[in-house]
Amino acid sequence: MDISTMRSYVRSVVDIDSSDISDDTMNRFLGEGYDVIVYSEKRWPFFEVEATFDTVKDQKDYTLAAVGAAVTNGLRDIASLRTNGHVVTYVGRDTGDVVYPLNVSTSSGEPWWWSYWAEKVRLYPTPGGVHTVTLRGYNEPAAFGAGVADATEPSDLPTPFHMVIATYGIARAYEQQEDPTMAAQYFAVFNQELDNLRARYEDTPSPQPIIVGSRRASRWLSQTIFPGRYRYSWE
Repeated sequence: MDISTMRSYVRSVVDIDSSDISDDTMNRFLGEGYDVIVYSEKRWPFFEVEATFDTVKDQKDYTLAAVGAAVTNGLRDIASLRTNGHVVTYVGRDTGDVVYPLNVSTSSGEPWWWSYWAEKVRLYPTPGGVHTVTLRGYNEPAAFGAGVADATEPSDLPTPFHMVIATYGIARAYEQQEDPTMAAQYFAVFNQELDNLRARYEDTPSPQPIIVGSRRASRWLSQTIFPGRYRYSWE
């Protein structure tokens, strides 16, 4: 559903036209709904990305923008790193700095651990040369709302979310028309629909077995055959 269709749907439900709420204002309402959805969950599966970056000799810190330079719309968060030979294990920044103090000259080599703070990745030990690192993470959502062309769809979101954005627009339109009762009802519908979609899209993937009656909330805790595998987002 493109933004023009959403506007028409909102106006048909609220029984208003462009003289009541301008296209620009309505686009902003729909853009708000889009932002509420995409930023309500850090790990939406449709924002998952994989990319690579190269280390620089004797450089230990890398900005999020630098490691995600190849990611469309930019990198929002990092889930895991690995080199061509092994998984780079995440550690807390304090733990890494204890093992590799900043005021002590440390040996350099291929990175085996990494930490993240203030949107910067720190590698341990400091890379002694160029190493290609593969990252898995989540990209930033595309801009949507006021100023976009009428034919633009929120392509980042699967189709079921499009109607949820329109529902948010209805709630905001009723609010703007000073009808708090109807606004509250549609805000409630919006939140209910979003919760239903969140449950569907964050469900356990089919390859992950469900163990009936198990006390272990995560298979990761019992994984001994391949201890270096990537963790799924729910673990």
